[in-house]
Order: sequence, then C-alpha cells, then structure tokens
Amino acid sequence: MIQRVFGITGWKNSGKTTLTCRLVEEFTRRGFRIATVKHAHHMFDVDQEGTDSYRHRLAGAEEVAIVSGQRWAIMHELGEADEPSLQDMLGRLSACDLVLIEGYKRESHPKIEARRLAAADRTSLADNDANICAIAADHPVPDATIPVFALDDISGIADMIALKTGLGETAA
Repeated sequence: MIQRVFGITGWKNSGKTTLTCRLVEEFTRRGFRIATVKHAHHMFDVDQEGTDSYRHRLAGAEEVAIVSGQRWAIMHELGEADEPSLQDMLGRLSACDLVLIEGYKRESHPKIEARRLAAADRTSLADNDANICAIAADHPVPDATIPVFALDDISGIADMIALKTGLGETAA
C-alpha cells in the first residue's frame, strides 16, 4: 500500500493544529482512515504524574505500553538517543489512507502553509520551500505564486490534498 502523506506547516499560532483537526474530521467524514504525526519542539509528556505507567517510566523503563479496551499507547524514552526521523515515525504507523503531518517544516513532503495575522512570525515559508504547494490564510495574500485558500475552506483544502496525493474524493 502506498503511504500518502501531506503536511500542514506554519509558524507558531498560525492555525496548524486547528486546520489539521478540521482536515482529519473532513477526511474521516468522507470515509478515509487518517493518521497524524505531530512534531513538537519542546519537552512533552502524554502521561500523568502519579499514574502507574508514569511511575514505570520514572523507575527507568525504556518503553511502557498502556492497554485498555478502548485504546493503547506505547511511550518510548529516548534517553541519549537522537530524535527519530519523520521517515522512522511514518514506518511505525498502521496502514491508513492518509497521514497528515503537523509541523516538520523542513522536511520534503508536500504541504500547505497555514498563515494567520495573529501568528508569532509572518515570514513566508512558501518563498523558500518548493514543497509548499498552497497557502491557507485568514487574510489576503496578494503576492502568492501558489494557490491560496481561506483558512476555513476545509472542503476546498481537502479536495486539493486528495488531488495532490491521489487519494480521491471519497473512500472506495
């Protein structure tokens, strides 16, 4: 199975997470199985202090699996190891129709740049990244040389992603 990937990139507070979530909802509504990969530039923890699994990690476990009737997760401590590459992480995902990648602005997959007037930085990423094939903005972008969508045009953006990735409009 071909792994289709498409990214959502932009500066802090540009609307990446909201756009990613709305695209997940739209593609799921269309009948597709979607996975996401989110890159974080900061220390994060998906576990809660005081839980048994947190205590397992604190005790030194390199991996902790949490399993229930509704979901499972594996937390892996890197220790001194390097951050895994995007390709490494994509290889760990289960089969799906499309992987939406939030962040990873320096990777070479196709992406859309989210822009908001409230963003921490408004410098164009598209000007220096040929992998950015469209812009989603909450304001006019008159100097754009690639397609520009309204940030809330989720259906239009999803249609463009489906076309670019060869996904199709609805699941078969």
